Amino acid sequence: MATQEFSAIHAGGLLGEVEAIVVDAHRKLTESSGRAWTAPMAYHWLRYEDPDPVARLRDGVQRLRKRGGKFDSGAVDKACAAAVQAGFSN
Repeated sequence: MATQEFSAIHAGGLLGEVEAIVVDAHRKLTESSGRAWTAPMAYHWLRYEDPDPVARLRDGVQRLRKRGGKFDSGAVDKACAAAVQAGFSN
């Protein structure tokens, strides 16, 4: 996704789907450790104000995996299928 135009990623809702997967994994990991969670906490953690949201999501996935974060495999498969259908490489 990093090589695609932002408008193409955003227009199809693909960026939103991937974002929701990462934010949900952050929520689950945070709550499983007994800590309170809020959406702004996740976006701050992702440093989402960075101008390259795709890179921030990729970095977030890598950091969550290192901490034991789990991702909804059905949601990931759905987002991957949508990405391939939109012309993104798998």
